[in-house]
Amino acid sequence: MTNIVVPQSFPDQLRNAVRAGLIASAVIGIIIGIVALIWPGPTLLVVAILFGITLVFTGIYRLTMAFSAKLLPTGIRVFLGVMGAIILIAGLVCLFNPGESLLLLAIFIGVAWIFQGIQEVAAGLSGAHYAPKWFLIGSGAFSIIAGIIVLFLPGVAIETFLLVGAILLVIVSVVTLFTLPRAAAAPQ
Repeated sequence: MTNIVVPQSFPDQLRNAVRAGLIASAVIGIIIGIVALIWPGPTLLVVAILFGITLVFTGIYRLTMAFSAKLLPTGIRVFLGVMGAIILIAGLVCLFNPGESLLLLAIFIGVAWIFQGIQEVAAGLSGAHYAPKWFLIGSGAFSIIAGIIVLFLPGVAIETFLLVGAILLVIVSVVTLFTLPRAAAAPQ
């Protein structure tokens, strides 16, 4: 059996590499956060385009699964194919009209929050034991209300998400810089 010899400086090199990665990601986070705060319009355009690209790839994946997953029942394959086509078309619409992409994103978020809220209220009413009953019902009601607000004010919701997200990104990135592990001592 062979023993693996780890050089004494390996942990120090690893710590310095992690530190460098954290510094780089924090600086990038600060820059992106400031850019989003200064130029919200172009930032939202980038988000819209990335969302459209994500939908296109998701639609292609679903269509590929529908045509290649021969072991799946026919009904599931048809469902995957139909959903894939709808998602692909939505993605293409988003790419050619990014403003619609942001509205679609807001609708997805609003609907998801409503469904999450309904699930939490139902769990609270049925006596689920993973959280206090009052907490589940309260957070579920809050999710439902937030989802409805997002559906009725999607533009305001997206702008608010961007503003809050950009501020949080800058704060988290600055905090990361202040909580870095100490650099390892240089080898002598």
